[in-house]
Formats: sequence, C-alpha cells, structure tokens
Amino acid sequence: MSKLSIISEFWHFLRVRKKWWLVPIVLALLLLGALIVFAEGSALSPFIYTLF
Repeated sequence: MSKLSIISEFWHFLRVRKKWWLVPIVLALLLLGALIVFAEGSALSPFIYTLF
C-alpha cells in the first residue's frame, strides 16, 4: 500500500463520515513532527526542547 493511497483513503473517510474536526488535529501533528525532524541537528534544538 503506497503513501498516496493512505492519504486518499483518509480523505475519502473524512468526506463520507463528515469528520472535518480531525483535519486540524492531523495538521498540527504533522507540523509538530516536521518541526522535531528538521530541528533535530540544528542550533535551535535547546530552544525547541524547552517547549516540551
């Protein structure tokens, strides 16, 4: 199963079940994950870790 099929299946689930409140939660989790991955080896690490 490819990543695109998972995304399209999730989009179809949101449309059919009308679970639009899940969109901000998923976006926030994706942004938080991206922030952690990109700041892992940078000089910003001490400042990001103080947020948690």
